[in-house]
Amino acid sequence: MTILQTLTETIEARKLASAEKSYVAKLFARGEDAILKKIGEEATEVILASKERDHAHIVYETADLWFHCMVLLSHHGLSVDDVLAELVRREGLSGIVEKNSRTEK
Repeated sequence: MTILQTLTETIEARKLASAEKSYVAKLFARGEDAILKKIGEEATEVILASKERDHAHIVYETADLWFHCMVLLSHHGLSVDDVLAELVRREGLSGIVEKNSRTEK
């Protein structure tokens, strides 16, 4: 089992936990806007770490960002497997071609 699978299972289990005892449960209880706010905060922290050229901080903040994105995926009934499948679908495609295929629909 990969760490992404383990985290997915943990996030799913914490959905049902007490919001007083679980950070993830608290995010789910507060709803999508709270989850989105955390993603925005973490994305900003990744940007700031990058601007500071602090590699350890970039990694740390990116882990936070990915985790909160996983919470959002779970909120929508999705998982990292859905994202990984999309990345597999895009493999070998030009970024320009892939983007144009989304905007032409």
